[in-house]
Amino acid sequence: MNQNEFPTKGNLIICKNSLALARQGYALMDKKRNILIRELTGLVEQAKDIQAEINETFTNAYQALQRANIEHGISNVADISETIPVEDSIRLKYRSIMGTDIPLVEWEKQPAALYYSFTDTRESLDQAKLYFDKVKELTIRLSMVENSAYRLAANIRKTQKRANALKNITIPMYDRLVKDISNALEEKDREEFTRLKVIKRQKGGE
Repeated sequence: MNQNEFPTKGNLIICKNSLALARQGYALMDKKRNILIRELTGLVEQAKDIQAEINETFTNAYQALQRANIEHGISNVADISETIPVEDSIRLKYRSIMGTDIPLVEWEKQPAALYYSFTDTRESLDQAKLYFDKVKELTIRLSMVENSAYRLAANIRKTQKRANALKNITIPMYDRLVKDISNALEEKDREEFTRLKVIKRQKGGE
């Protein structure tokens, strides 16, 4: 038998304190879960908007690229693409939301410069480059939002599991212990009161 289950006043105090802490913990977990869900809902909406914008921008980018391939030739466009610098400015930082590390992606947005001959190319190539630059920027934003949403969802599951354990296991257990010990102590007090009355009656009859 658990030592805390013995019907003593000390154990009753311990169980009452544990019950109060469990209820407080559940309230905090429930609050944390609601905050995380609200954050996650906002990120899901952001992801939908960014994904829709990416789809539209990709469509425009490939249409512009097709025109550029027709006007310049696929091999020439491929050679020109080699002049575009590799993106290596991306940096990753984190911020915390209720104990969840949320990634913050930073990068140096390059000015809309041309890395190829302006006189030997046509507008379709410029448009394709601008569209794909926008796709890159949107993709970086989407990766940050989706990664944040994944981390929040994992923390929500963990928080929900802990809240359920407190609600369905810990709180009922201590609630039962408090009631059982209280009933046992009350019964013990009644027995003691009855015993004292008998002793008093016996002394009175002597």
